[in-house]
Amino acid sequence: MSQVSRFAALLLITTVLCPAAALAQAGGAAPPVVTPPTAGTTDPATAEPDAPQTAEEPIIEVSAPGADAPPADIVVRGRRNIVRATPEVVSVLSSEDIARTGEGDIAGALGRVPGLSVVGNGLVYVRGLGDRYSLALLNGLALPSPEPLRRVVPLDIFPTSVIGSAVVQKSYSVNYPGEFGGGVINLTTTAAAREPFLTVGASVSGDTETTGKLGYTYYGSNTDWLGFDNGDRAIDGAFGEAFRSNKVIGEGANFTRAQLQAVTADLTNSRTSVLQRNKDIPANYGVDLSAGTTFGFGRAELGVIAAAGYSNSWRTRDATQQTQGGDLIGTDFQVVRTDNRVVANGLLGLTAKVGGHDFRFTNLLIRDTLKIGRLAAGYDVQIGDPVPGGPAQQINQRTSWFERQLFNSQLVAEFDFGDIDLDLRGAYANSQRNAPYERSFNYVYNTTVRDYVNNLTTNPQSAGITFSELDEDVWNAGADISYRVPGARNLTLSAGGAYLDTTRNSTRRDFSFRPASALPGGVTEQRPDYLLSDYNVYTYNILLVETSGLAGTARYQGDLQVSAGYAQATGDIVEGLRLQGGVRYEKGKQSVTLVDLFSQGGLTQIPAIEKSYWLPAATLTWNLRPDMQVRLHGSKTLARPQFRELAPQVYFDTESDRQFFGNPFLTDSTLTNAEARFEYYFATQQRISLAGFYKRINKPIEAIATFTGGAALITTFGNAPKAKLYGVEVEAQKYIPLGGLGFDQHRLVLIGNYTYSKSEIEVGDGDTTILNDLRGPRPAREVFFDGDALTGQSEHIANAQVGVENTAQLQQLTLLFNYASKRVSSRGPASGGIRQSDIFERPGLTIDLVARQGLRLAGRELELKFEARNLTGQAYEETQDVRGTRIFINRYDVGRSFSLGASLKL
Repeated sequence: MSQVSRFAALLLITTVLCPAAALAQAGGAAPPVVTPPTAGTTDPATAEPDAPQTAEEPIIEVSAPGADAPPADIVVRGRRNIVRATPEVVSVLSSEDIARTGEGDIAGALGRVPGLSVVGNGLVYVRGLGDRYSLALLNGLALPSPEPLRRVVPLDIFPTSVIGSAVVQKSYSVNYPGEFGGGVINLTTTAAAREPFLTVGASVSGDTETTGKLGYTYYGSNTDWLGFDNGDRAIDGAFGEAFRSNKVIGEGANFTRAQLQAVTADLTNSRTSVLQRNKDIPANYGVDLSAGTTFGFGRAELGVIAAAGYSNSWRTRDATQQTQGGDLIGTDFQVVRTDNRVVANGLLGLTAKVGGHDFRFTNLLIRDTLKIGRLAAGYDVQIGDPVPGGPAQQINQRTSWFERQLFNSQLVAEFDFGDIDLDLRGAYANSQRNAPYERSFNYVYNTTVRDYVNNLTTNPQSAGITFSELDEDVWNAGADISYRVPGARNLTLSAGGAYLDTTRNSTRRDFSFRPASALPGGVTEQRPDYLLSDYNVYTYNILLVETSGLAGTARYQGDLQVSAGYAQATGDIVEGLRLQGGVRYEKGKQSVTLVDLFSQGGLTQIPAIEKSYWLPAATLTWNLRPDMQVRLHGSKTLARPQFRELAPQVYFDTESDRQFFGNPFLTDSTLTNAEARFEYYFATQQRISLAGFYKRINKPIEAIATFTGGAALITTFGNAPKAKLYGVEVEAQKYIPLGGLGFDQHRLVLIGNYTYSKSEIEVGDGDTTILNDLRGPRPAREVFFDGDALTGQSEHIANAQVGVENTAQLQQLTLLFNYASKRVSSRGPASGGIRQSDIFERPGLTIDLVARQGLRLAGRELELKFEARNLTGQAYEETQDVRGTRIFINRYDVGRSFSLGASLKL
């Protein structure tokens, strides 16, 4: 039997035997105990018992705010356990941990961290709290989001190849920004290579619902596969001139009929309008390249690292989408949607070490393009009753193209002056989202002609086109200084300041195609590109009509300025009892300005949210013995509304497949946090911990479903009066040598975590809330029920990894289990002052298998990787229960996916 075959068989054996093996290990000799160090020796917080059966503690790179307080060091190296050494509660994913999960992006890898769950398109929830309660940083500095629906950048755009570590801190420390609800996720990019390398990789994958199956797509342009349009979607020519004229596009005072005909005919037509069947959707593929080296110049050391990657993937969803109506089901559509996603990324990092001083210059560019073809067939009771066994009442199609781009450039300097450390950070980041030519066509079945028709005037017969664009700039700077007091017992005083300036400009322009008079019957039966052909435009006077702003503002500018300062002390009260405490003062001003597209300087200023806060935090760590410690933590933090939650502008969310609309009456949320944790580090890289946590939230922001015209759902936002969240969290990591089974170089890897959390909204008789319908304050009980769970919060989140790995070479086989119980995605819609039941997601259980094997090929290192995802075939479900009937808001099969990849180190 080959070594690989023996290795595969070993996983099955050890999966069955692991409970007995764990008991045998526990019943053996007690783990060695390290003698407590005397003054001037290693800090007990960083010391660990020896563990000869395991590899050394991996080298972990961490770059975060704060000076000289792990994990806040610019780079933490060597055999120290960051999870244990830091005064706060953290979880750390090293590059080794990330590789074991086999995930291609950092969001997937973070889904294995205790208390974290990944929602939708790369949004990471900490302890069940929504993305508004999460803070994502890159090398300790802020990132803008290329998604208008999110304040937090979707983390699935970060390939794992450019990330050296991910630190999740769940208890607040004042060196971090005050927007710290559930926790902060700090990503550290890969730093300079410790030895020269050049690595190339490639992968191919597919899934059972998409690859080789039927899907829908459209031509677009001949460079779409690169993630770039070749100009076919450009806003130029006659239409471009009208678009940029600061005039409403429509027949009348601004444009004559002849001018408007030329504008309408100038739009790109067939390439963006014709939805086509593809009966053999191709497989996914990706390539990546990374290289690095280090140069010595006397006492200085210069490092260079570069990485680039490209991936092209497909996903088809065959979904059922329903909404509630007068007879329970108001709309019922079968929706087939195919996404073609292209991601390209590049990283260039320069590092320098001069004496004891370190410098890091990092530049990152990520471009994420999504091309969507969508076809839906079904009925709407507002239009007419369905015909049992007959054709669908109506058909609608959408074709879309979304370009997301993130650029980040940052400079970090760490100066070491003996007992004084100084960190300086500065960054500029820009995110863009451009969505030209979002096209929609709605046809209705005509029983007379026995065909689908679209007269462009009768609801829902229509054709529309939307252009939207977002641009956000973020300037971020910070300085941190620390002083280790000589002669004092491990006493460090630190202070710092930070400044953040964010400016977002967002524009959405909507247009409809309307004929000047009724269209002949034969024309209404034509397919979309013929219906809007130049011939019909000129013959039947089909004209472009601007509808921008009818459902909200067409343009807004969002501004956020935050200035902050903090002071903190960390030291031993007595031997074995360590206290970190401090306070942060943070002043913020957030505003949304509505901009009139069609006048010079026309502005409407929504009242700004201008508040300042004192945010204290303290953590007490008690070393019961060198391998055990207890932490007690308390703090106050805040959560600001996101721009998309404030701005009264319609957005179509590509992940949930429905529209969102902001509420300008939102205000900040404030949080009071408490946590107690017991930790036992019984060997290197091995531990068990048990924690309890509690959060009190004042004015939490909740997603609320409501009805638009017809029975379509749209999601808005509102402040609930208050809420509380509490729970427990347990985590364990254990390695068991397998020498007794004849595998001297192998060990069993057991990693697991479970989080139980419970949240409750509290609503009193006199509590009020304000939505975006201009009704003013209303009783909160119309929108929130007392005892409701917070949106996005799962009571149960569990992760487990069971694997076998070779300690002498790269050889791993890992089963990964992930479970999240149901969670509220939106508060139930209110109709006539009566609130319906909530809308729930049911993530369920997924099981993945990842195998990695290192080989030598012509004297070079080769890594092969195989992945099998969602082996349980867990489907996606978002449902609402109304009077005993379950309505499927969105339901589709995800399918099982399989991937094979290889990377060669040259």
